[in-house]
Amino acid sequence: MKKINYLVLFTFAVLMLSSCGGLNKMQDMSADVSYKVSPELLEEHGDKVAVKIDVKYPAKYFNKSAILTATPVLKYEGGETAYEAKKLQGEKVEANNQVIAFTTGGSFSYTSTVDFNEDMMKSDLVIRVSAEMKGKTLDFEDYKIAEGVIATPKLVVVDPKPVMVGDKFERIVPETYKADIHYLINKADIRKSELTSEDIVGLTEYVKKANENERINLKGVQLSAYASPDGELDLNTKLAENRQISAEKYLKAELKKAKVEAGNAEDFMMKNFTPEDWDGFKTLMEASNIQDKELILRVLSMYSDPVVREKEIKNISKAFEAIEVEILPQLRRSKYLVNVDLVGYTDDELKALWASDADALKLEEILYTATLFEDLDTKLAIYKKASANFPNCFRAINNVGYILVLQGDAENAKVAYESAKELADNDIVNNGLGCCALMMGDVEAAEQLFTSSMGAGDAVNYNLGIIKVMKGEYEAAANYFGNTDEINTALVKLLRDDFEGAMATINKVKCECATKYYVKAVIAANMDQDDLAFETLKLATEKKADFKARAKVDMEFAKYFENATFKTIVE
Repeated sequence: MKKINYLVLFTFAVLMLSSCGGLNKMQDMSADVSYKVSPELLEEHGDKVAVKIDVKYPAKYFNKSAILTATPVLKYEGGETAYEAKKLQGEKVEANNQVIAFTTGGSFSYTSTVDFNEDMMKSDLVIRVSAEMKGKTLDFEDYKIAEGVIATPKLVVVDPKPVMVGDKFERIVPETYKADIHYLINKADIRKSELTSEDIVGLTEYVKKANENERINLKGVQLSAYASPDGELDLNTKLAENRQISAEKYLKAELKKAKVEAGNAEDFMMKNFTPEDWDGFKTLMEASNIQDKELILRVLSMYSDPVVREKEIKNISKAFEAIEVEILPQLRRSKYLVNVDLVGYTDDELKALWASDADALKLEEILYTATLFEDLDTKLAIYKKASANFPNCFRAINNVGYILVLQGDAENAKVAYESAKELADNDIVNNGLGCCALMMGDVEAAEQLFTSSMGAGDAVNYNLGIIKVMKGEYEAAANYFGNTDEINTALVKLLRDDFEGAMATINKVKCECATKYYVKAVIAANMDQDDLAFETLKLATEKKADFKARAKVDMEFAKYFENATFKTIVE
C-alpha cells in the first residue's frame, strides 16, 4: 500500500483556505471601498460617455497577495458596455500593476471613455471586480456606483441652412435709346443723308412704340448739341446753338407725326449745347490709333485754355491732319437720348403667367415668381422649370437643391447641387453640398465643405455650429451661433449652464415644433420651474409622441420620475 503524506495534504488545505478566505474577505468588505464618480450623472458629449472615478481602498482591505481587476460597466436593457479594465495588486505580487498597501490602503483616479448609444440613458454604472490569488479567482457581485446618462446634446436639431441665390428681377427697368445727327463743318442744317441713317430712322420707331406700349413709360428726351473744338469760340457757340435748334425742330415734327402727345410738354425735352467739345475730343483720341496720340493727350492735360490747346495741337501737323479726318467730324453733332422705363409684370400677373404660360416668363421673372409663393412644392416646381428652360443658370438648379434641403430630401438635393457645381463651383453651392452631407450623416465631409465655403454668409456659421455641438465643442458652437434666435443656440447655452440665457433665447424661437418645447422643459427643470417644465413637456409630447419615451429615461427629469403630473404626461 502506498503511503500517504498527511502533512503535505494538511499544508495544502491550509493554503487553499487562507487563499479563498482572503478573497472572500475582500468581497465582504467591498462596501467599504469608496467610489466618487465625476460627473455624478454621466453625460454624453460628442457621441462619447466619459467617466472619472476616484477610488479609495480602506486600510487592511487589499490582500498582499491578491490581484484585482476592476471594470466599470454601463448596464442597460438589452446589453452592456464595459469601460477599460484596471488592474491592481497587493504588495507581495510581482507584477507591474498599481500597488495598494495592506496596512494603509490606497487610492487612484481612473478615467475612460466609451461610445454612446441611446439605451445608456436608462442604465446603471457598476464596478465589476474579479480577484485572483495564488491561482484561485473570485468574481465579486457587481457594485452600483451611478445611474443613467444625460444625453441632452442629442437634442441638437440637424437643420443645416442652405443658401438661396436671389433673382435680379426689376419691376421698373430704365432704358435709353441713342441717336446722333452729324453736320458738315460750320453748318447747322440737317442733311437728308443723316435722316436715313439707321439710328435716326430707329429713333422715330422707338418713340412711337414707347408711346403706344402701356408697359413702356416714355419719360423724355435729352438733346445735346456740339461743335468741334477747332475754330473761333464765338463761331462754335453759334454753331452749337443752331444745331440744337435744328435738331429740336426735327424731333418735334417727328413726335407730332407719331402723335406723341407727351412731346408737347415743356419739360419733355431737356436741351443744352456745348461750343467746344473737348471732352468728346479726348474720348475719341484715347480710342484712336493716331500718330502722336500720347503727345496730344499730354497737351490736353497740360493746358486748360482752349486757344492754347488748339494752337499746340495744330503745331503737330501730321497728327492734326489725321484729327481733321478721323476725330473732328464726329464731334460736329446733335445727340438724342430717349429715356423710358420698361414696366414689368405685377406680382399677380406673374402668378397668372406661371399657371397659364410659364414658358413666356424670362429668367429673372420666373426666379422672382418663385419667391411669391410660400408653398415649398410650388417653389420647387418653379425652380425646376427655370432650370429646364435656362439650363446654364446655376441659380435655378442651386435653388432646386435649396428647396429640397428644406424638405429634408438630402439625396435629391445632392444631385441638384452637383449639377449646379458643374456650372459654378462657389461657396453657396459647396455649402449646399455640406448640408446634404450633414443630413446624410457624413459629419466630417460636411465640416470640410462648410469650412471651405465661409463666403456663403451667416448660414455657414450656423451649420458649423451644429457640427460643433455634435462633437461636444460647445464654446466653439456658441461662437458660431452667436445670438441667433434658434433652438440650437438655446441648447448650447443650456449645455454651458447658462440657464437664464437659454430661457431668453428659447422664448424668442418662432417655430412651434416639439423640440423647442422639450428643450424649454429641460431648461425649466434646471431652473426648478416645475410648473413650466410640466407645461412645456406636455406640449412637446403632444406634438411628438416619441418624446414620452425619452422623457421617461431622461435624467434631466430624474427628480420628477415619481411625480404624478410627470407620470401623467409621459404615460
